[in-house]
Amino acid sequence: MNGSCTSGPEVCADSRSGGSRRCQGLRIGWLTDELRSRGRHDPTASSGRTNRSSPPTRSRSRGAERNRHDRHPRPRPADAPAPGSPDTIVLVHGFWVTPRSWENWKAHYEAKGYRVLAPGYPGFEVEVEALNADPTLIAGLTLPTIMAHLESVVGALEEPPIIIGHSAGGTLTQLLLDRGHGAVGVTLNSAPTEGVRVLPLSQLRSTFVAFKNPANRHRAVGLSPEQWHYAFANTFSDEESRALYERYHVPASGRILWDSVLANFMPGPQDAAVDYENAARPPLLFISGSEDHIMPPSVQRSNAKHYASGVVEVEEYPGYAHLLPAQEGWEAIADHALAWAVAHAVPRKQEAGQQ
Repeated sequence: MNGSCTSGPEVCADSRSGGSRRCQGLRIGWLTDELRSRGRHDPTASSGRTNRSSPPTRSRSRGAERNRHDRHPRPRPADAPAPGSPDTIVLVHGFWVTPRSWENWKAHYEAKGYRVLAPGYPGFEVEVEALNADPTLIAGLTLPTIMAHLESVVGALEEPPIIIGHSAGGTLTQLLLDRGHGAVGVTLNSAPTEGVRVLPLSQLRSTFVAFKNPANRHRAVGLSPEQWHYAFANTFSDEESRALYERYHVPASGRILWDSVLANFMPGPQDAAVDYENAARPPLLFISGSEDHIMPPSVQRSNAKHYASGVVEVEEYPGYAHLLPAQEGWEAIADHALAWAVAHAVPRKQEAGQQ
């Protein structure tokens, strides 16, 4: 990777431009269904004509079709998990969203042959609409409760996975790595761990809705569409931002938000503390979007500099907002994050008796 590294832990800075492909995801599925309903997916369907340029085909029974596939299995994707490398990816979401925010990344990685888990916080098994209708359980969430749940999910896996976290999910990813979970970690526009005291003005404006009233510490705090646009989707059109708001937004725990700020002024380690000198921590990559308002690149750069051991790298992508996982060109970032993770993953422990 091109970039400059400092002595001590490997901390690199890099600037990359995003890809140009546009996320079609749900739109393609809708378009396909629409065309099928009109019979347009097959030009000969409505006319009864036969395509003479194609040779005739023989019908097969279902049993014969299954046997044919058994004899000729589909080739493994070129970028499928290699033997000995992690074959599971755990996607950790942040605040003001749910696991639904990973829908495109989950499908993208599954198509490559990976097992992909996107665990929600306790109580987030319901849909976005239900959480917005009754956010009571969100108000009661704590960081230790969320961590206990994530540790149970990751700890139940046979092999350490690749862990990728977005926003507050980046903080949770760092905590998981520090506690011995995972083979490697990647964070996207990560919120900081304890001790990182950088406070950009755009971050203060983005989160002011939670801190303007002390009573919010005991509430679930939501964003308005306008606040969402500024904090999450400032590089998106108003129409795109509103659509993403309606699909992904849920309130966040005011208690966790307040505790994360107060932790920097309280003695001793608090809920989001990590051991920055933990030499056993797996490699960690910070990916930052240059236009992020709520977690600007200065936050990730400061967070990375706190680490005094291990492999820690920082990369910045120009033009990306906080909702990077949904922004045009996300596929190229997802592919790069995976390639970096595979290249830096801690090797699996050899089974007893293996050479």
